[in-house]
Amino acid sequence: MISLQRVGTVFLASLLGLLAQSAPAFPQTLPAASETGPRHRGTARDGQRDFDFSVGTWKTHISRLQNPLTGSTAWVEYDGISVVREILNGHANLFELTADGPAGHIEGVGLRLYNPQSHQWSLNWANGKTGILGVPTIGEFENGRGVFVDQEQFNDRVILVRNSFMDITPDSARFEQTFSDDEGQTWETNWVMTFKRAR
Repeated sequence: MISLQRVGTVFLASLLGLLAQSAPAFPQTLPAASETGPRHRGTARDGQRDFDFSVGTWKTHISRLQNPLTGSTAWVEYDGISVVREILNGHANLFELTADGPAGHIEGVGLRLYNPQSHQWSLNWANGKTGILGVPTIGEFENGRGVFVDQEQFNDRVILVRNSFMDITPDSARFEQTFSDDEGQTWETNWVMTFKRAR
């Protein structure tokens, strides 16, 4: 008969082996901040309220590059509504998007979470077709512009993804998503959203 101590040892060894095998298939460390976005200098600022501008209901126009990183210049257009709600007492907000155009229907949800230790936000996105949260982009706002970056698998290669918020006013804003397959030397814009506050 196998002792309980032996069973516990085998179980612990199996668990540690499983955890070791579940590491990401590609590195999660981002390039230097100078290549991707803002860098902290001195004492980090508290950015918890940086997304306050986005709370509310917005008329949203989307331009989407159909085939990113292929040399394609074919874009499709959508119009819709996005709604942003503050949650977790301002430490997070929920972005909901619904839009339609000649290329079809888009719906998705974004969860934006603020980390008070790093003073950075993570932007997490899921579209209505898959219902799966993607890799979060991480970053912050500096001088009125928010820049958020991650590494993702795209068409069997690892690329950089950069999401940026800019041109922010009380009644309008712009969002751009860009890809880089050369470690940030060049970037291709593939998704643009312009927001106008709904009355």
